Amino acid sequence: MCALYRGANAAQASRRPAPLRAVPAAGNAATPSAAPLGPAAARPSALGLLGAPEVAEHIRASIATLEVLQQHAPLLARWAAELALRLERGGRLLVAGNGGSAAEAQHLTAELVGRYDGDRRPFSAIALHGDTSAVTAIGNDYGYHEVFARQVRAHGRPGDVLVLLSTSGKSQNLIAAAGAAREQGILTWALTGSGPNPLSVVVDEALVLDGRNCHVQESQLVAIHALCECFDARIAGSTAGSVSGSAGSREE
Repeated sequence: MCALYRGANAAQASRRPAPLRAVPAAGNAATPSAAPLGPAAARPSALGLLGAPEVAEHIRASIATLEVLQQHAPLLARWAAELALRLERGGRLLVAGNGGSAAEAQHLTAELVGRYDGDRRPFSAIALHGDTSAVTAIGNDYGYHEVFARQVRAHGRPGDVLVLLSTSGKSQNLIAAAGAAREQGILTWALTGSGPNPLSVVVDEALVLDGRNCHVQESQLVAIHALCECFDARIAGSTAGSVSGSAGSREE
Protein backbone atom coordinates (compact mmCIF):
# COMPACT_ATOMS: atom_id res chain seq x y z
CA MET A 1 0.00 0.00 0.00
CA CYS A 2 1.20 3.53 -0.82
CA ALA A 3 3.02 5.14 2.15
CA LEU A 4 0.99 8.33 1.66
CA TYR A 5 -2.30 6.55 2.37
CA ARG A 6 -2.94 3.70 4.84
CA GLY A 7 -6.73 3.87 5.34
CA ALA A 8 -8.23 4.57 8.78
CA ASN A 9 -4.95 3.81 10.59
CA ALA A 10 -3.26 6.71 8.79
CA ALA A 11 -5.15 9.21 10.97
CA GLN A 12 -3.38 7.79 14.02
CA ALA A 13 0.09 7.89 12.50
CA SER A 14 2.64 10.60 13.13
CA ARG A 15 2.46 13.60 10.78
CA ARG A 16 6.26 13.73 10.55
CA PRO A 17 7.38 12.63 7.04
CA ALA A 18 9.38 9.44 6.85
CA PRO A 19 13.04 9.79 5.82
CA LEU A 20 13.74 9.29 2.13
CA ARG A 21 15.24 5.96 1.14
CA ALA A 22 17.54 5.32 -1.78
CA VAL A 23 15.80 3.67 -4.74
CA PRO A 24 17.77 0.72 -6.16
CA ALA A 25 18.71 0.84 -9.81
CA ALA A 26 16.48 -1.05 -12.24
CA GLY A 27 17.57 -4.52 -13.27
CA ASN A 28 19.63 -7.16 -11.49
CA ALA A 29 21.49 -5.68 -8.54
CA ALA A 30 24.41 -7.95 -9.36
CA THR A 31 24.79 -6.34 -12.76
CA PRO A 32 27.40 -3.56 -12.65
CA SER A 33 26.10 -0.14 -13.72
CA ALA A 34 27.22 1.22 -17.09
CA ALA A 35 30.20 3.57 -17.08
CA PRO A 36 29.26 7.20 -17.75
CA LEU A 37 29.60 8.29 -21.36
CA GLY A 38 32.63 10.41 -22.07
CA PRO A 39 33.04 13.14 -24.68
CA ALA A 40 31.46 12.48 -28.07
CA ALA A 41 34.88 12.00 -29.65
CA ALA A 42 35.65 9.16 -27.23
CA ARG A 43 32.47 7.18 -27.97
CA PRO A 44 32.35 4.36 -30.52
CA SER A 45 31.87 5.75 -34.02
CA ALA A 46 29.37 3.04 -34.95
CA LEU A 47 26.50 5.17 -33.62
CA GLY A 48 27.38 7.93 -36.04
CA LEU A 49 27.15 5.50 -38.96
CA LEU A 50 23.57 4.43 -38.23
CA GLY A 51 21.36 5.79 -41.02
CA ALA A 52 24.31 6.99 -43.11
CA PRO A 53 23.31 4.90 -46.17
CA GLU A 54 19.76 6.33 -46.02
CA VAL A 55 21.10 9.88 -45.79
CA ALA A 56 23.44 9.31 -48.72
CA GLU A 57 20.62 7.80 -50.80
CA HIS A 58 18.27 10.70 -50.01
CA ILE A 59 20.89 13.22 -51.13
CA ARG A 60 21.67 11.21 -54.29
CA ALA A 61 17.99 11.09 -55.27
CA SER A 62 17.59 14.81 -54.53
CA ILE A 63 20.52 15.61 -56.80
CA ALA A 64 18.91 13.54 -59.56
CA THR A 65 15.74 15.65 -59.34
CA LEU A 66 17.81 18.83 -59.33
CA GLU A 67 19.45 17.69 -62.55
CA VAL A 68 15.99 17.47 -64.10
CA LEU A 69 15.25 20.98 -62.81
CA GLN A 70 18.40 22.27 -64.47
CA GLN A 71 16.90 21.35 -67.83
CA HIS A 72 14.08 23.83 -67.11
CA ALA A 73 16.44 26.81 -66.66
CA PRO A 74 15.18 28.53 -69.87
CA LEU A 75 11.57 28.22 -68.65
CA LEU A 76 12.40 29.76 -65.26
CA ALA A 77 14.32 32.59 -66.94
CA ARG A 78 11.33 33.31 -69.18
CA TRP A 79 8.96 33.24 -66.21
CA ALA A 80 11.18 35.69 -64.31
CA ALA A 81 11.23 38.09 -67.25
CA GLU A 82 7.45 37.95 -67.64
CA LEU A 83 6.90 38.33 -63.91
CA ALA A 84 9.20 41.36 -63.75
CA LEU A 85 7.39 42.96 -66.66
CA ARG A 86 3.93 42.45 -65.15
CA LEU A 87 4.81 43.48 -61.60
CA GLU A 88 6.61 46.60 -62.78
CA ARG A 89 3.41 47.58 -64.59
CA GLY A 90 1.44 47.28 -61.34
CA GLY A 91 0.39 43.65 -61.58
CA ARG A 92 0.26 41.31 -58.63
CA LEU A 93 1.54 37.82 -57.92
CA LEU A 94 -0.89 35.39 -56.28
CA VAL A 95 0.52 32.13 -54.93
CA ALA A 96 -1.02 29.06 -53.30
CA GLY A 97 -0.14 25.59 -52.10
CA ASN A 98 -1.07 23.02 -49.46
CA GLY A 99 1.10 21.79 -46.59
CA GLY A 100 4.79 22.02 -47.39
CA SER A 101 3.95 23.61 -50.72
CA ALA A 102 2.11 26.36 -48.82
CA ALA A 103 5.32 27.10 -46.94
CA GLU A 104 7.27 27.32 -50.19
CA ALA A 105 4.60 29.51 -51.80
CA GLN A 106 4.82 31.88 -48.85
CA HIS A 107 8.61 31.83 -49.17
CA LEU A 108 8.23 33.18 -52.70
CA THR A 109 5.91 36.03 -51.71
CA ALA A 110 8.24 36.98 -48.86
CA GLU A 111 11.14 37.32 -51.29
CA LEU A 112 9.14 39.74 -53.46
CA VAL A 113 7.46 41.84 -50.78
CA GLY A 114 10.67 41.89 -48.77
CA ARG A 115 13.83 41.22 -50.72
CA TYR A 116 15.69 38.25 -52.11
CA ASP A 117 19.33 39.41 -52.06
CA GLY A 118 20.09 43.03 -52.87
CA ASP A 119 17.84 45.92 -51.96
CA ARG A 120 15.07 46.97 -54.35
CA ARG A 121 11.54 48.27 -54.13
CA PRO A 122 8.81 45.89 -52.89
CA PHE A 123 6.38 44.18 -55.24
CA SER A 124 2.81 43.05 -54.61
CA ALA A 125 2.61 39.32 -53.86
CA ILE A 126 -0.01 37.47 -51.80
CA ALA A 127 0.10 33.91 -50.45
CA LEU A 128 -3.58 32.95 -50.57
CA HIS A 129 -3.30 30.35 -47.81
CA GLY A 130 -1.81 32.92 -45.41
CA ASP A 131 -5.14 34.55 -44.53
CA THR A 132 -6.41 31.96 -42.05
CA SER A 133 -9.72 33.72 -41.43
CA ALA A 134 -10.53 33.82 -45.13
CA VAL A 135 -9.37 30.23 -45.67
CA THR A 136 -11.45 28.85 -42.79
CA ALA A 137 -14.51 30.98 -43.59
CA ILE A 138 -14.50 29.99 -47.26
CA GLY A 139 -13.79 26.37 -46.39
CA ASN A 140 -16.66 26.34 -43.90
CA ASP A 141 -19.16 28.07 -46.18
CA TYR A 142 -18.19 26.80 -49.64
CA GLY A 143 -15.95 23.77 -49.12
CA TYR A 144 -12.18 23.42 -49.00
CA HIS A 145 -11.94 23.07 -52.77
CA GLU A 146 -12.99 26.75 -53.04
CA VAL A 147 -10.54 28.29 -50.53
CA PHE A 148 -8.18 29.59 -53.24
CA ALA A 149 -10.56 30.03 -56.17
CA ARG A 150 -12.74 32.52 -54.30
CA GLN A 151 -9.69 34.54 -53.27
CA VAL A 152 -8.45 34.57 -56.86
CA ARG A 153 -11.79 36.05 -57.91
CA ALA A 154 -11.52 38.64 -55.13
CA HIS A 155 -7.89 39.73 -55.54
CA GLY A 156 -7.00 38.85 -59.11
CA ARG A 157 -7.07 41.22 -62.07
CA PRO A 158 -6.09 40.85 -65.73
CA GLY A 159 -2.33 41.18 -65.94
CA ASP A 160 -1.70 39.36 -62.66
CA VAL A 161 0.14 36.05 -62.31
CA LEU A 162 -0.99 33.01 -60.30
CA VAL A 163 1.64 30.45 -59.26
CA LEU A 164 0.43 27.11 -57.87
CA LEU A 165 2.72 24.63 -56.12
CA SER A 166 1.91 20.94 -55.69
CA THR A 167 4.04 17.81 -55.51
CA SER A 168 1.17 15.60 -56.67
CA GLY A 169 -0.56 17.94 -59.11
CA LYS A 170 -3.90 16.55 -57.92
CA SER A 171 -5.06 19.12 -55.34
CA GLN A 172 -8.64 20.07 -56.19
CA ASN A 173 -8.41 23.51 -54.58
CA LEU A 174 -5.44 24.40 -56.80
CA ILE A 175 -7.18 23.11 -59.92
CA ALA A 176 -10.23 25.22 -59.03
CA ALA A 177 -7.97 28.25 -58.49
CA ALA A 178 -6.50 27.79 -61.97
CA GLY A 179 -10.02 27.77 -63.41
CA ALA A 180 -10.94 30.95 -61.55
CA ALA A 181 -7.76 32.64 -62.78
CA ARG A 182 -8.61 31.75 -66.36
CA GLU A 183 -12.00 33.43 -65.91
CA GLN A 184 -10.23 36.57 -64.63
CA GLY A 185 -7.67 36.75 -67.45
CA ILE A 186 -4.80 35.88 -65.09
CA LEU A 187 -1.66 34.10 -66.29
CA THR A 188 -1.24 30.74 -64.52
CA TRP A 189 1.93 28.74 -63.81
CA ALA A 190 2.35 25.55 -61.80
CA LEU A 191 5.28 23.75 -60.20
CA THR A 192 4.33 20.09 -59.84
CA GLY A 193 5.65 16.57 -59.50
CA SER A 194 5.52 13.90 -62.18
CA GLY A 195 3.27 14.74 -65.08
CA PRO A 196 1.20 15.22 -66.98
CA ASN A 197 -1.15 15.56 -64.03
CA PRO A 198 -4.53 17.27 -63.50
CA LEU A 199 -2.98 20.59 -62.45
CA SER A 200 -0.27 20.73 -65.11
CA VAL A 201 -2.81 20.45 -67.92
CA VAL A 202 -5.14 23.26 -66.75
CA VAL A 203 -2.53 26.02 -66.31
CA ASP A 204 -0.86 28.08 -69.02
CA GLU A 205 2.55 26.54 -68.29
CA ALA A 206 3.91 24.00 -65.82
CA LEU A 207 7.34 23.06 -64.56
CA VAL A 208 7.02 19.31 -64.03
CA LEU A 209 9.64 17.33 -62.12
CA ASP A 210 9.97 13.57 -61.75
CA GLY A 211 10.89 12.14 -58.37
CA ARG A 212 9.57 11.39 -54.91
CA ASN A 213 7.42 14.11 -53.38
CA CYS A 214 10.15 15.11 -50.92
CA HIS A 215 12.73 15.58 -53.68
CA VAL A 216 10.27 17.47 -55.87
CA GLN A 217 9.58 19.82 -52.97
CA GLU A 218 13.29 20.36 -52.32
CA SER A 219 13.85 21.16 -55.98
CA GLN A 220 10.89 23.54 -56.05
CA LEU A 221 12.58 25.67 -53.39
CA VAL A 222 15.68 25.84 -55.60
CA ALA A 223 13.39 26.81 -58.50
CA ILE A 224 11.88 29.61 -56.40
CA HIS A 225 15.32 30.99 -55.55
CA ALA A 226 16.42 30.74 -59.18
CA LEU A 227 13.26 32.58 -60.23
CA CYS A 228 13.99 35.33 -57.70
CA GLU A 229 17.63 35.53 -58.81
CA CYS A 230 16.59 36.11 -62.41
CA PHE A 231 13.71 38.40 -61.41
CA ASP A 232 16.06 40.69 -59.48
CA ALA A 233 18.49 40.78 -62.40
CA ARG A 234 15.65 41.79 -64.73
CA ILE A 235 14.46 44.51 -62.35
CA ALA A 236 18.00 45.84 -61.93
CA GLY A 237 18.51 45.88 -65.70
CA SER A 238 15.20 47.62 -66.28
CA THR A 239 16.01 50.25 -63.64
CA ALA A 240 19.48 50.83 -65.05
CA GLY A 241 18.07 51.21 -68.55
CA SER A 242 15.47 53.68 -67.33
CA VAL A 243 18.09 55.78 -65.52
CA SER A 244 20.37 55.69 -68.55
CA GLY A 245 17.57 56.76 -70.84
CA SER A 246 16.65 59.65 -68.56
CA ALA A 247 20.25 60.80 -68.43
CA GLY A 248 20.46 60.75 -72.18
CA SER A 249 17.39 62.95 -72.48
CA ARG A 250 18.84 65.48 -70.08
CA GLU A 251 22.07 65.65 -72.08
CA GLU A 252 20.16 66.46 -75.24
